[in-house]
Amino acid sequence: MQSNKKGLGAAFMGAFMALAAIISPAQALDTTNVAFAQTVGGTTSIPVGHAEFCNSRPDECRPNANPVAMVSLTEGLWQQLLSINAGVNQHVVPVTDQDLYQVAEFWTYPNGYGDCEDYALAKRRELVNAGWPASTLLMAVVKQANGEGHAVLMVRTDRGDLVLDNQVGSVDLWSQTPYKFIKRQSQADAGQWVDMIDTRDIVVATAAIN
Repeated sequence: MQSNKKGLGAAFMGAFMALAAIISPAQALDTTNVAFAQTVGGTTSIPVGHAEFCNSRPDECRPNANPVAMVSLTEGLWQQLLSINAGVNQHVVPVTDQDLYQVAEFWTYPNGYGDCEDYALAKRRELVNAGWPASTLLMAVVKQANGEGHAVLMVRTDRGDLVLDNQVGSVDLWSQTPYKFIKRQSQADAGQWVDMIDTRDIVVATAAIN
């Protein structure tokens, strides 16, 4: 998938402007702003695919010893985010788990092929390898407008929660996406998940998500 550099630049400016009106250098960051997704206290059920992924790769699903709340998004880090997002989108061919592994759901790293969660896992791994704190790189489960489940990578930054998605070329604030956010990984523990609060007026069909 080809990225649109003009659109990506606009997305960054949009993320910046969303916070510029409420944050000055002397102010503490207001994480109750719409640019930041809210979660429910306590943990929730783990998606079956991620639970199986953790069983096979326990080292990637451990508690974060010193969780970083969010990354301070510099221009250099923004460009790195765009590059990794575009690179994975361009080099992985979309194939369903049913076609590739003959099972309905299987979370793993893509081998040149993969579906939504495989794209997101690959982006998370590349960003971790590039030095991003794991506690700011969170797998998330959402509903699409048609009610189908989908997985994306959420990146917690001081500009808001950004979404890396294999279905679009841009990197957008979570609040500017057409999805209903259901749950995401815990920042404290990569093997745990938390429910998300998404009260935006988005009409979606009812669909069960594990």
